[in-house]
Amino acid sequence: MSQLSVGDKAPAFTLPRNGGENVALKDYRGKWLVLYFYPKDSTPGCTKQAIAFSENQSRFRRAGAEILGVSKDSVKRHENFIAKQELKIPLASDESGEMLEKYGVWVLKKLYGREYMGIERRTFLIDPKGVIREIWPKVKVANHAEAVLDALKALK
Repeated sequence: MSQLSVGDKAPAFTLPRNGGENVALKDYRGKWLVLYFYPKDSTPGCTKQAIAFSENQSRFRRAGAEILGVSKDSVKRHENFIAKQELKIPLASDESGEMLEKYGVWVLKKLYGREYMGIERRTFLIDPKGVIREIWPKVKVANHAEAVLDALKALK
């Protein structure tokens, strides 16, 4: 597991996404990217987070940024989640966990005394040259999309 820091080059990736296409870091060259990792489609916190980013997508685009969510869920699960919640943002599938490892979000978690590996909810703001400009570790969902938008505007 790598530990990325502000100022690091964002690790390259290519993943399948909803809509039957692949998405890669290089697709966002010249744009800001809000790259957010979340544990699981259709769970309460993940649903609230996806809806918040989706509802603010036009504001992010006006600020020159695109949004991409990533979890281990399959593309089919993503498509069901997007349809059910009427999401406007793309979701990529990292079933192998390779990208999750590169970004350091596949971590040991604890719940009710049980330890297990899972995705830490974390967001990266990546600039048009592919450099990480901000990291939000262990994200709390409430007001997170607004905080990311505020940081984006302050950095531009």
